[in-house]
Amino acid sequence: MSQPTFTTPDLNSFCLLDDLGLRVTGQQIHHDRAILECRLAEDDPWCRHCGGEGIPRGTVVRRLAHLPLGWRPTTLWVRVRRYRCTDCARVWRQDTSTAAAPRTKLSRHAVLWALKSVVIDRMSIARVAAALAASWHTVNDAVLAAGRQLLIEDPHRFEGVKVIGVDEHCWRHTGRGSHYVTVVIDLTPVREGTGPARLLDMVPGRSKAVFKTWIDAQNEDFRNGIEVVAMDGFSGFKTATAEELPEATAVMDPFHVVALAGDALDQTRQRVQRETTGHRGRSGDPLYGARKTLRTGADLLTEPQDRRLRKVFAADEHVEVEATWSAYQKIVAAYRCASKPAGKQMLNEVINSLRRGVPARLVELKKLGRTLNRRAVDILAYFDRPGTSNGPTEAINGRLEHLRGTALGFRNLANYITRALLDTGGFRPLLHLHLR
Repeated sequence: MSQPTFTTPDLNSFCLLDDLGLRVTGQQIHHDRAILECRLAEDDPWCRHCGGEGIPRGTVVRRLAHLPLGWRPTTLWVRVRRYRCTDCARVWRQDTSTAAAPRTKLSRHAVLWALKSVVIDRMSIARVAAALAASWHTVNDAVLAAGRQLLIEDPHRFEGVKVIGVDEHCWRHTGRGSHYVTVVIDLTPVREGTGPARLLDMVPGRSKAVFKTWIDAQNEDFRNGIEVVAMDGFSGFKTATAEELPEATAVMDPFHVVALAGDALDQTRQRVQRETTGHRGRSGDPLYGARKTLRTGADLLTEPQDRRLRKVFAADEHVEVEATWSAYQKIVAAYRCASKPAGKQMLNEVINSLRRGVPARLVELKKLGRTLNRRAVDILAYFDRPGTSNGPTEAINGRLEHLRGTALGFRNLANYITRALLDTGGFRPLLHLHLR
């Protein structure tokens, strides 16, 4: 714009005080803070008890932390007029509920700014409190209350959920008491390609009863709408799903199936290492040196890696490792197969081969075979429900770990659940659109 048109400066609009029913009457600007003296735009001279007219009886100051302006914490000194009724002698003050909730120390715009900073910018409560020049507890209580009221308690938040993922999560690693919670994730946006997964809820404990109670607490429309439940190998989640959601399909996701096979491979390598050398793996031991190469997909091996494996498998005492490695690679190849029906057939053949004919010496492979056979229906259901994976659930678990690091840990589980929902509940678009 070559010739812009300017209007008269308006501090009320610039400081977003019009919506709060305030007007600025004075200011103090310091290098580290700003103070704005305000008055209410509307008088309140009528008695709330008898309706009589009141006469002014002085003012009191209500101090409110406002959103920071010019990189300075900003405080509003609101001069509230007091009135005395000429009929019943009652005394009251002007109503300041438009500017701030009763008995709070943050303006309504400050609360929304703090909520946006925590949810969108992922700032810690300590940094938000420093920007507002308010105490940690004041800001934390305001953010959690506003988050619950505006976002978490939205009655439509659970609508349209068709695919859920369930997993356990360790919310703290020190102290006494239960350290685990059950997390429930909405995977519908991932399957439909409309957005990322989002956290639906977090329940204290990790057991069949915990997940079953959570499902039972949801309304009938939600339960009837669930088509798929993605989970790990924990049988409690499987049983709870079968009992509470009989029409839903339980899917054991590829991440955990491959992880089970990888664990069996590692345990076999470690056992053979001890039996052949008499000690744990050390630098220079062939099996120890190939520990990472063994977990690499066969189609991704480089020539040096391939030579290393051939050298390891050439030793007769490593035949058990080779047999377990072969089963592991077949499972990985089945999931990487471009054709879902062909991949399902490949994995079904692996499960059938591990069901019988495995030598008793291969204890790790026999254990893997029992697990895969017990959950065969859930494992193979993945190929009939492409795109259904608990991987996004694990990704949200990683984001929750980051949240705990940002907050330097949590001691209160209720606060942690609310903060976790605000951080991974998919509320950022809502804040961007509706809380400007």
